[in-house]
Amino acid sequence: MNVHTGIQLRVIKSRGILEVIAAGRQIAAYPCISGSNSGDKQIEGDRKTPLGTFKVVFRNPGSKFFLSLGLNYPDEAAARRGLECGLLTQPQFDRLMADLADGDMSDPATQDRVWKTPLGGEIFIHGGAEGRTSTAGCVALCNADMARLFAMCAVGTPVEILE
Repeated sequence: MNVHTGIQLRVIKSRGILEVIAAGRQIAAYPCISGSNSGDKQIEGDRKTPLGTFKVVFRNPGSKFFLSLGLNYPDEAAARRGLECGLLTQPQFDRLMADLADGDMSDPATQDRVWKTPLGGEIFIHGGAEGRTSTAGCVALCNADMARLFAMCAVGTPVEILE
């Protein structure tokens, strides 16, 4: 693995581009697709890619979408919004905050608690974009570009997603 420290990713949904940034400058850019609906993700099934700043919390070399990088969505802001509008109970919110604070998303039980909520989840950057025009909410690249990106990204890599 040729992981680069100090890189960050920026997804610009409206332009269909994923940029790799190091030392303040773009070192790579890949075409990408995202959720079929614009705007910020609100609930499971809305086919929106969340907006904001996230980080890679899980590297999956065995993804059904070639390779994938799992993001920490829902994050605290989304969870608070879900609590305030009644999508999450206080115990669900508290458990979600504890799981996010722990930061270890390698455990399938933790993945289920974090990623399978009414807020939606399982937001990944993954391969398999060939022949597709949108996703259910993930960011997808062609497999060759995903292989290059996967080799660069470690758990903790920051990811900014913009409209």
